[in-house]
Amino acid sequence: MNKGQKNTVVRIAASALLLGTAWLPLPSPALHIALCAAAYLVIGADILFRAVRNILHGKIFDENFLMSVATVGAFAIGEYPEAVAVMLFYQTGELFQDMAVVRSRKSIAALMDIRPDYANLEDARGELHRVAPDDVPAGSIIVTKPGEKIPLDGVIVAGSSTLDTAALTGESLPKEVTEHDIVLSGSLNMTGLLRIRTTGVYGESTVARILDLVENADTGKAATEKFITRFARYYTPAVVIAALLLAVVPPLLAGGDWLVWLNRALIFLVISCPCALVVSIPLTFFAGIGGASRKGILIKGSNHLETLARVRTVVFDKTGTLTEGSFTVTAVHPEIIPETALLETAALAESYSDHPVAASLRRAYARPLDKSRVSDMENFAGEGIRAKVDGHEVYAGNEKLMHRAGVVPKPCECKGTIIHLATDGSYAGHIVISDTVKPQSAAAIARLKSEGIEKVVMLTGDRPDVAEEVARHLGMDELYAGLLPADKVRRVDTLTASESKSARLAFVGDGINDAPVLKRADVGIAMGAAGSDAAIEAADVVLMDDNPLRIAEAVALSRRTMRIVMQNIVFAIGIKAAMLLLGAFGIANMWEAVFADVGVTVLAVLNSLRAMRSE
Repeated sequence: MNKGQKNTVVRIAASALLLGTAWLPLPSPALHIALCAAAYLVIGADILFRAVRNILHGKIFDENFLMSVATVGAFAIGEYPEAVAVMLFYQTGELFQDMAVVRSRKSIAALMDIRPDYANLEDARGELHRVAPDDVPAGSIIVTKPGEKIPLDGVIVAGSSTLDTAALTGESLPKEVTEHDIVLSGSLNMTGLLRIRTTGVYGESTVARILDLVENADTGKAATEKFITRFARYYTPAVVIAALLLAVVPPLLAGGDWLVWLNRALIFLVISCPCALVVSIPLTFFAGIGGASRKGILIKGSNHLETLARVRTVVFDKTGTLTEGSFTVTAVHPEIIPETALLETAALAESYSDHPVAASLRRAYARPLDKSRVSDMENFAGEGIRAKVDGHEVYAGNEKLMHRAGVVPKPCECKGTIIHLATDGSYAGHIVISDTVKPQSAAAIARLKSEGIEKVVMLTGDRPDVAEEVARHLGMDELYAGLLPADKVRRVDTLTASESKSARLAFVGDGINDAPVLKRADVGIAMGAAGSDAAIEAADVVLMDDNPLRIAEAVALSRRTMRIVMQNIVFAIGIKAAMLLLGAFGIANMWEAVFADVGVTVLAVLNSLRAMRSE
């Protein structure tokens, strides 16, 4: 409990004590009124002050104004204990509401407690100095001991250990690392001593980007939130006018008791406070985003969470998303040069590329590569690469690139990605590279369909026969193969245009090569994006590990959050409407009005917090 909450508890207790004393047999009515007035000022002075301040700033119709008018009016007609009780229960409800919000924020902060407090910086003499992570230059050597958080991204130069990466990826299984492995800031070093060379400064690290993303996740408001804001803007003055009419029109037309109708109007005002909606809806989205971050699912704003809940079509990139993306050379078919020479030429031509295919060629060659033998490189998106190797012009890529090179590629019956090579205008042969489907991919597709996803599509630049095998194995509804990056964008545009007005489309990619498509889709989901600047920048939803089941979890969580939002809207508006009618006809008294305002708000807030929990 913070200082403000403690002060509120003290004021509630003091006001309740004064009110209780006022109900005792007293020697004079004036003393009764004085005790009630004191109790009212103790508990309600801050509400009165905020109401006056807001009026001076042009903000008239808010809950402070409604409570002030209702309770001051109750005092004016002699309902002294009721006026105090209304303010007392209102402040009690506000206290519980504030405690619930603070608890949810603390829970989210605890879930994302990955901010490192310090770094052990090694100087030139090998001595360690404890410094702030912000003070560590890129390329420095830091030492992380067992039990410490890794403060910056880097590469292990000495040591091996087991890392707990759950705060980053949501993955509970520990990760074994050793020399030359990349490690991410925010991971917890569990067993061994690690010497790490940092690859950037703290502001560019994984942990800094994640924290910035989570802390700013509420900057994009959902359409539902915007509606509630607009609703409150018009609703509050409307009920004030309705209360005024209720107090004046019936006694004028029917000649009734003015005090009776004034009392009903005041009850009407107490009931009308839109606190439940204004507080619980943003809190539900906040809780949903926090619950998602616990699973390693980072959602950039409540607008993206709401859109994700409406997704009916999910489009997948293949390589690295549904498949492992760790290619292996499974066959080498030379034509005019020896097998080893064909593999060496391909590895040299791809020596500067970061593509998984290029990495597999270099691994298969398994010898040191002299990059000085390579010059005049040119990349052809979706086709391959042209380079000069030892002065010879080499094309390495798919059939489209071979046609560009002016040679006719030989067909291959092997399943996998085929890398054709041409040297100096002659076809040199081809290399077969195979990828494997992730073990969770089939279950992920099945679960998406069980969540109500109507269409699952795969887009890939790979050969149709390879793509068809993967699509058949996973149960895809549609497949489009042999696509260039621009083709993927056009295909997503076509699929989006075919969606119904209320449905939305999500694209799932690795966030590095698929940035244009991620931005074009209604919801861009980058998977396996820990440490990837491009993924966090381009996507609306970032999955920190490469488990495709996280996609189904994200969809399920977003839909659950939206169900809670709708529950709160229906509950709050339904109870309010019923109680407003009861108050207008004199059936509901001031105590029931307090429940309609405070009770509904507290129940809605407690319901909102369910969005943080995993089912």
